[in-house]
Amino acid sequence: MLQTKNLDLFAVIPVADYTAALEWYERLLGYPPSYIASDTEAVWELAEHRSVAIEHQPEHAGHAMLTIFLDDLDALIAQIANRGLDPAKRETYSNGVRKITYYDSDGNEIGFGGAPL
Repeated sequence: MLQTKNLDLFAVIPVADYTAALEWYERLLGYPPSYIASDTEAVWELAEHRSVAIEHQPEHAGHAMLTIFLDDLDALIAQIANRGLDPAKRETYSNGVRKITYYDSDGNEIGFGGAPL
């Protein structure tokens, strides 16, 4: 375990088509980027000191895998569905933890996890 009082997280998702990815991630996350870092990078602050970014890096696109664990998984999945995106996979592990997975057009895996019902 990291022994630190404060922890920031900045996860970068490499994409091949920045413009298309920007639109898709806005639909997935439900809001525009918190800020545009450059012509090729957009950042969403998910919580204080915890951010996800997309960056135009065609040579690395499609290899990201991340899971965001949250309190109300069902509400989020319903909101995402209302924005026109359906999950590619739904899993429930033996301990009851649930994971809902989406894939962007590059094949990057974005999962959302939730506690057992």
